[in-house]
Amino acid sequence: MTRIDAEKQRSQPSFAIIGAGMSGLLAAIKLREAGFDYTVFEKADRVGGTWRDNTYPGIACDVPSHLYSYSFDLNPDWSFYCSPGVEIQRYFEDVTRRHALESHIRFNDAVTRCEWLDGEWEVETASGFSKRFQWVIAATGILHHPKFPDIDGLDSFSGSRFHSARWDHDVVLDDRRVGLIGTGSSGVQITGALAPRVARLSVFQRTAQWVVPVEQVAYTDEQRETFRTDIDQLQKLHDDLSVSFNDGFATAVLDANTTMVDEIEKTCTQHLEQAIEDAELREKLRPDYRAACKRLVVSHDFYDGIQHPNTELVTTPIERIEPMGVRTRDGHLHELDVLVLATGFQVDRFMRPMKIQGVEGLLLDDVWSERPSAYLAVGVPGFPNFFMLNGPNSPVGNFSLIQTAEMQFSYVLQLVEWARTNEWKATMPHQEAALRFEKERTEAAKGTVWATGCRSWYLDDRGIPFAWPFPFSRFRSEMSAPRLEDYEWVT
Repeated sequence: MTRIDAEKQRSQPSFAIIGAGMSGLLAAIKLREAGFDYTVFEKADRVGGTWRDNTYPGIACDVPSHLYSYSFDLNPDWSFYCSPGVEIQRYFEDVTRRHALESHIRFNDAVTRCEWLDGEWEVETASGFSKRFQWVIAATGILHHPKFPDIDGLDSFSGSRFHSARWDHDVVLDDRRVGLIGTGSSGVQITGALAPRVARLSVFQRTAQWVVPVEQVAYTDEQRETFRTDIDQLQKLHDDLSVSFNDGFATAVLDANTTMVDEIEKTCTQHLEQAIEDAELREKLRPDYRAACKRLVVSHDFYDGIQHPNTELVTTPIERIEPMGVRTRDGHLHELDVLVLATGFQVDRFMRPMKIQGVEGLLLDDVWSERPSAYLAVGVPGFPNFFMLNGPNSPVGNFSLIQTAEMQFSYVLQLVEWARTNEWKATMPHQEAALRFEKERTEAAKGTVWATGCRSWYLDDRGIPFAWPFPFSRFRSEMSAPRLEDYEWVT
C-alpha cells in the first residue's frame, strides 16, 4: 500500500449502525455504495426488525406494498395490495443478500454502550466486543420494546400468556379459549385471523376503533410479470402511491378541521353500519372521538371476525387477571386457556437501555429524562456524529417510514460529506436550533387531529403528539439540504 493510499484509508470515515431492520439495512446499503467502512450491530439472529419480531396470525402491512419498498430496490412480486408480514420479512432478507450485507452484520450482539472518547465513538456490545468509529447511525426504530398492560394479577394466569410481538408458535390455539387484550392494529389483525380457528375468542376492547375498509386485492400473475418486465410501470406505481399517500391523506390529517377527516369518518361509519348486523354490537364498536385521532385501523376482515359465532366483544373494564382467566368489573370471569396481549410498544425507548454518553460525559438518558426529542428528528445537541433514522418526532404517524428513512439518511450523508470536504472531525446540532425546532414542533402538534381528545400512543407525557406535525412537503424540504448554520463543527 502506498503512502497516499494509506492516508486515504485513514481519512475514510467508519460507521457503526445499530439495528438491522428497515432503516439499518438502508444505511448499510448506502454506505456500501459510497465506499465507506461500516459495521451493523443486530441484537437478534436475523435482519428484519419489527417484521422479524412480529409473526402473529394475520400480520400484514397497512401501507400499500409497493410503497413499502426501497425506492432503489422495488419489488415486483408483492402478492397483495397490502402484503402479509412474511412477505415483507422475505423482502428484507432478499435485499440483504442482493446487496451482500451479511458479512458486515454482527448478529446476536446487542450494543450496550456508545461513548464519545477522544473524538470518536467507542461502541461496546453484550459479548464484550469493543471498537471505535467516527460516526454512529442509530436505526433502532420505535416498535420493538413490547408494552405490557398494568393489570393486577397479570403474572398469575395459569395458561399460556404472551405479547403479540413475541408470539409463541408452540402454543396450540385451535379449539382453545383465547383472550385478546387490545384492539389496535395488531389486535384487529389477530381477531380476523383467529376467530375461525378457536373454540372461543374473547376480545377485550378499551376503546372502539375507526376501521377503514380495504379490499384485500391480490395481484395477478400477469400484473406481477408486467412489473418484472416494465420497470417504468413499476416505478410509476410506486410514485403515484407516494403522492396519494404522503401528499394526500397523510398531510391532510395534520389539520384537525380538514374535510378529509370528515370523509374518513363518513366512510368508516358507512362500513360499520353496513357490516355489523347486531345493533348492540354496532354501538360497542362505534368510536366517540374524531377519526384519525388515534392511528386509523385498516382491515378487510375485523368485522367478520368480531361477528363470528365463537367471538365475544368485551367492553366492560378489566378488574384483574386470575389463574383461570380475566375478571371484569361486573364480576364475570372469562375463563381462558390462552391470553394474548396486543397492547403495543414502549414508543419512547428508542436506543434504551443502551448507555449513550456524549461530550463531557453527557448521558442521553439525562437529556431525555422528561421525553425524547431531536433536532429535525435526526440529531441531539451534545452527541457529535450521532444520528438517528426514524428517531424522536419522525413522521411515524402518517408518512411512509421507508421514504422517511431514505430522506433522513440522505440528509445525514450530506453532513458527513460536508465534514470530510472541510476536514472537520465532528458535527452536531446547536442547542439553540434544537430548542427552536422543538418549540415550533410542539405548537404545531397541538393543532393536529391527534390532539382532538382521544387517548393514543401518539401522545407524550404532556398529552401533546410527538410525531412530525408538518406537511410532507416541509419534511422533504428540510431533508433536501442541512442548514449548516444550525450545526456546530469541530475541527
